[in-house]
Amino acid sequence: MSSQIEDISINFEENGVLLQKELDKKILSKGAWATVMFYYQDYDKASESYKEPKISIQRYQKRDGEYIQRSKFNISSKKQATMIASKIKSWYELTNDEIDSGEVGK
Repeated sequence: MSSQIEDISINFEENGVLLQKELDKKILSKGAWATVMFYYQDYDKASESYKEPKISIQRYQKRDGEYIQRSKFNISSKKQATMIASKIKSWYELTNDEIDSGEVGK
């Protein structure tokens, strides 16, 4: 656990091997509830190399001065990430008239 959201990492090491390697992170929100997006890779023991990067969006709650992970959503592939980003972009490009007329989802 950590008392500062900036100190939280997705790195996970076991027996001297970094099984989950953080490549980057973005703090999306701070406060009693914080949201952090991690860009990371998992280690493949069979090939002894890192797999394709993934993204994890994690929510933390600060309790008794420490941040505790409460939920997470993993984006498991570049294809899935592209689909999510494309849909979010299209929703935010809608005009108020399109939203009011029920054009969303058509």
